[in-house]
Amino acid sequence: MKKIILFLLVSCALQSYAQLPQPKDYLTPAFHKGRRDALRQLMPANSVALFFSAPVRNFANDVEYKYHPNPDLYYFTGYMEPEAVLLVFKEPQTAGSTQPYTELFFVQKRDSANERWTGKRLGTTGVQEKLGIRPAFNGEDFAKFPVDLSKFDKIIFEQVKDLYDNLREDADVYNLVENFRTKAAIPSYFDEEVNGTLAMLVRNPRLRNQANFTRMKNYFGGLAEKNPKFKQDPIFAELLAAKDSADVAVVVEKIKNTKYDIGLFNELTASLRQIKTPEELDLIRKAVDISCLAHNEAMKAVKPDMSELELQGIQEYIHKKLGAEDVGYPSIVGAGNNGCVLHYIDNSVTQVGKQMVLMDVGAQYHGYSADVTRTFPSNGKFTKEQKLVYDIVYEAQEAVFAISKEGTSFRAIEDTAAAVVTRGLLRLGLISKPEEFRKYYPHGCSHYIGLDVHDKGDYLNVKENEVITVEPGIYIPEGSNCDKKWWGIAVRIEDDVLIGKEKFELLSHLAPRKTEDVEKMIADKSFVDGIKLPEPGKKKAF
Repeated sequence: MKKIILFLLVSCALQSYAQLPQPKDYLTPAFHKGRRDALRQLMPANSVALFFSAPVRNFANDVEYKYHPNPDLYYFTGYMEPEAVLLVFKEPQTAGSTQPYTELFFVQKRDSANERWTGKRLGTTGVQEKLGIRPAFNGEDFAKFPVDLSKFDKIIFEQVKDLYDNLREDADVYNLVENFRTKAAIPSYFDEEVNGTLAMLVRNPRLRNQANFTRMKNYFGGLAEKNPKFKQDPIFAELLAAKDSADVAVVVEKIKNTKYDIGLFNELTASLRQIKTPEELDLIRKAVDISCLAHNEAMKAVKPDMSELELQGIQEYIHKKLGAEDVGYPSIVGAGNNGCVLHYIDNSVTQVGKQMVLMDVGAQYHGYSADVTRTFPSNGKFTKEQKLVYDIVYEAQEAVFAISKEGTSFRAIEDTAAAVVTRGLLRLGLISKPEEFRKYYPHGCSHYIGLDVHDKGDYLNVKENEVITVEPGIYIPEGSNCDKKWWGIAVRIEDDVLIGKEKFELLSHLAPRKTEDVEKMIADKSFVDGIKLPEPGKKKAF
């Protein structure tokens, strides 16, 4: 009887462990199926699209980085494991099956020994039951599966970045790619990077007109000089031989008609991913809300004797506390002159001092990234010079908000922000000619956000249900050709905006933007106030 009771207790414990609470708001199998169906509608006749998982990356010795799935594969499947490939067909296929299918999914095989170390895998059964994707096979089956990819008029795929051969795995993504190249009869000279570069000519008409002909030829010629594989591609070689824009137009038609099409992959996936569904917007709102509350806590906690790393830790703790799995990009915490380094991620200063702190930190929630920046004075009050610069950036944001609605071009957004910043810099005497504004405003104003912090899209005219950043900035590094009182002032205010038909929605409204509101937030109490390490030499009694 005691053994039976013990068995029941252990069984109950294991069952309760297996049922530990998990998030309930992941994207559903119906969402991912809808995305595959939408892709299929856009694909040309007699075509196949392939999506490979991202490779596993080594952290050190026998330890790997936390795995981050390929956003495109996740978008179309919900699958978050490595060593997989999805095939989506325009028309139903029958090769290797008694039932017609429009998709095939080859995934990481179940392996009890490895799963003891790295966690349970979905396997084919899990993929079919939990993700609703049928048919599904083990990755090792891909090599022998009797599908002839060479028969398709269009093979749509993307380069797998940082690809390497894991010799311990027979069906890793390296082998999946090699088997794909064989099945698709891809010529040995064909290179994904070259094909993707050529696709730039299709996407950007300005590159191929006569006015830009010489500059375009110099750019592509420079690529060929640096990397011999560019010259080996016959279409690229024809481009290098072009004598005018008419010749380039002929090359562009050949690029469009190529069988192996990375450019079309980017075009199709971008057209879907740039416009967010209601389900995606729910996750983005959560990521942005979490990010804003984390910024607020950093403002409340900031003190001149704090380190950049400490402020980063406060923000990222709030992310985890509120359910975000990760940051959407490496956190940027720059005090004073460090804020002038646009992608400063060392965050190594031990005391921020009486300077402004620029914090560009965004949470990632279920794969979707926020992108929020706030700049604030560590001692609680803006100086006169800091406020003057800050208010120019704020004014530039407001000007962009005023035109943030469907139909506005990215070009108009960039020009609007630049015009306000330029007028402000001239007013303060920091520049003497309008064309000098890039000295202190070296980046663009807006980009899409989503499954990537710099998300896919066509970057032409914004549309309803797209989410973009609005992030003008001014950076005056030490040693700049201006009065020293401006040196080391760096301001970026970055907000996330949902585009509507006639107006915008400011998603990141929970974090203050005006100088007086920022100062008020800094004056609030923080949960970290009073937390200190014991003084050296003092022992704590237990």
